[in-house]
Amino acid sequence: MDFSSKLLEKAVEEMAQLPGIGKRTALRLVLHLLKQPEEQTLHLSKALIDLKTEVNFCKNCHNVSDQEICEICASANRDKRIVCVVEDVRDVMAIENTSQYKGVYHVLGGKISPMDGIGPSQLNIESLIQKVHGKEIDEIIFALSSTMEGDTTNFYIYRQIEAEDIITSTIARGIGVGDELEYADEITLGRSILHRIPFESSLKNS
Repeated sequence: MDFSSKLLEKAVEEMAQLPGIGKRTALRLVLHLLKQPEEQTLHLSKALIDLKTEVNFCKNCHNVSDQEICEICASANRDKRIVCVVEDVRDVMAIENTSQYKGVYHVLGGKISPMDGIGPSQLNIESLIQKVHGKEIDEIIFALSSTMEGDTTNFYIYRQIEAEDIITSTIARGIGVGDELEYADEITLGRSILHRIPFESSLKNS
């Protein structure tokens, strides 16, 4: 792809590093920004800088937050004894959109995947186990995507806490095997949360 401007080329290269954005789409977006009023582009630039420098991760659940503790963990209306374990922030948003869940979350930041070099130590697993050992939790809901990596992660956590007096459940398999949680429709996902099953039962059916 030939560029008549080095600045344009640089902007396209940076935009193309975003997930799902190829060179042609990046060029289209950059040319669109170039046509916009300068003030609008500056607002976008500031929003991205603020996102990187100001956004925190909740020290309780690892969800994104503007404060040290996210709004969900800080809410007096949430049941802090029920914890839904999810892969990333997009899954929190997906479940919240169902309006069916009143507990809190624990964001792992990924799934165990030896093929990708991701082990338990790279994820937010230890802090979850500490909560269980500290008797802070009555129930853990495993809500990872029903893939091999998701099942491996569920099983790893389960083995670390199975000796504790705690309920472990998993969302009902209204979510298709191999499906990513964020792409499930809200009704199906909401029913899966409400009709969750004991985690031990999911092991027998695997």
